[in-house]
Amino acid sequence: MRQDIEFDSDGTTLRGWLYIPESGAAPHPAVVVTHGLGAVKEQYTDTIAEHLASAGIAVILYDHPSFGASDGLPRQEADPAAQIQGYRNAITFLQSRSEIDSDRIGVFGSSFSGGHVLVVGAIDRRVKCVYAQVPVISGGTTLSRFINSEAMREIRRMFDQDRLARFQGAEPGVIPLITEDPTAMAALADRETCAWYQSIEPERLATWRNEITVRSIELLSGYEPGDYIRRISPTPLLMVVAQQDILTHSDLAFAAYERALHPKRLAILPGGHFVVYNEQFAESLKLMTSFFEEHLAAGPASVPAQWMAESGSHSR
Repeated sequence: MRQDIEFDSDGTTLRGWLYIPESGAAPHPAVVVTHGLGAVKEQYTDTIAEHLASAGIAVILYDHPSFGASDGLPRQEADPAAQIQGYRNAITFLQSRSEIDSDRIGVFGSSFSGGHVLVVGAIDRRVKCVYAQVPVISGGTTLSRFINSEAMREIRRMFDQDRLARFQGAEPGVIPLITEDPTAMAALADRETCAWYQSIEPERLATWRNEITVRSIELLSGYEPGDYIRRISPTPLLMVVAQQDILTHSDLAFAAYERALHPKRLAILPGGHFVVYNEQFAESLKLMTSFFEEHLAAGPASVPAQWMAESGSHSR
């Protein structure tokens, strides 16, 4: 069911797995799946891929450039532009495969990559449906809520110093991704993120490194995927929001959803950012699978009349 694959993304080799359903006749519909900020593909996105494949939908799952099994330098650099191109090149890879129906490809994103799929869905019409859960909507606003203005001035000085050092040939500066000490410097210094990582089975973290480049945070500060959301239409969008999300912020997601045009649908899950991977994981899998089956599995993508009629807000 799962094959090792690699493909070129603007000169960088990305590696991961292709899941081909064991049931149903080829060519199959397919979904591109990737992970969030600083993560690797083994952090439960493989479970997502397996679930979709068992429902008859092929999946390409891979590590972003500079993370996990994929190539890319500097290591541990989360460049949203490069990651968005990874999605688009993964779509091209799928279209080159005889087992895949090139007219039935969707995209899945969660957290950082949840923002990516908003951009990809807006600019790439090969995408036939967009599933975004707990998405980053505004990198700048998110950072400003975690970091006060005085501390942000220091962080911006750190960005400037890192730029100068790299220009002069030094190795990129890195900081921890997570920390047990919420007062220490880290990209994700909140207790909720640290607790989630501590709950992950060690074998799922074999290729994960607890660091990220300073430039990654600078890039995040200027990343505004919510600005693209109006342009996704007429491609169907399902946004899944955790009601008490204080990491990517539920209010930002709700406001972005209101800016999106139809066809669209909103699902609200109780709890914080990580409920989509633990307490509400089964529900998020159900929502995701139903959405992709509805828009990909029945043939060339179209929007059912009843989905159009219901595509305002609904909660779970």
